Amino acid sequence: MKQSLFESRHKDEWERFALALERLERGKDTSQVAGFPKAYRRLCQHLALAQERGYSSFLIDSLQQQVLRGHQQLYRHRSRLGANLLSFILADFPRLVRAEWPFVLVASLLFFGSLIGVGMLVYVFPELVYNLIPADQVREMQGMYDPVAGHLGRPAERAASEDWVMFGYYVMHNIGIAFQTFASGLLMGVGSAFFLFYNGMVIGAVAGHLSEIGFGQTFWSFVIAHGAFELTAIALAGAAGLELGWALIAPGRLTRGEALKRAARKSVLLVCGVMLFLLIAAFIEAYWSSKTSVTPLTKYLVGAGLWALVAIYLSFAGRTRHAPE
Repeated sequence: MKQSLFESRHKDEWERFALALERLERGKDTSQVAGFPKAYRRLCQHLALAQERGYSSFLIDSLQQQVLRGHQQLYRHRSRLGANLLSFILADFPRLVRAEWPFVLVASLLFFGSLIGVGMLVYVFPELVYNLIPADQVREMQGMYDPVAGHLGRPAERAASEDWVMFGYYVMHNIGIAFQTFASGLLMGVGSAFFLFYNGMVIGAVAGHLSEIGFGQTFWSFVIAHGAFELTAIALAGAAGLELGWALIAPGRLTRGEALKRAARKSVLLVCGVMLFLLIAAFIEAYWSSKTSVTPLTKYLVGAGLWALVAIYLSFAGRTRHAPE
């Protein structure tokens, strides 16, 4: 390919890259960081082609100069991504949870309210569990938490599985529930409200039934630790879905599309925090909760500590101290 044709074909692309590079160097526009690595790789390919084909030194030097400047910006902003991620975990996520407290409160009432209420009903009226959960699933749950079964919190066919296999299973299962609860908020929030109530009802029915038949110690000692992150994550996923639904129901002076876009920015960030919580929950469930060599008392103490940690983190992390006047 002749140099003139090569330049005319890629001239616009180089100009866009140069413009983005100048904005990044001035620190005035960091919104292009996400697409910058791809553009940088394309420029490197063009430089390699120009060198291989023996194009003029003027073109090669120009491309080489942009590659060097692009390299500096690429790795400078990559280091910022790590800092931004750490900032999100330590401060931005808990601040967002507190800022969206109305949705978090409603979601928590729907989820934990149905969990506690149905759990108490099933404990008092044991036969009610079979109206809420199929009999074969009830038997499977009994087998998972039977004190003499030799395994804890796993179906018999998975009892001998490696912990890392169960970790992957828990991650996929929990993320599926959370995403379902979040995404169904697009149905005017009704979907999120339904799944919050339904999941709470099922968990409560299982808890009430196992407690009533005498398997309470194995069940509660198993769920208390990872439940701090898993159950909180489900409630927060529901809150994110309810926010989407509310934007459609009451957009205010905005169009529904614009209101949904604004709500989605915050909801997606909430869901990012939810994913982090679910990863932690899956790790604890696979490597700690299922251990039969640990005494129930130890698990209760660790679980209580984790619940307190989650409450303190969401309530106080990211708060700024104001200097006295």
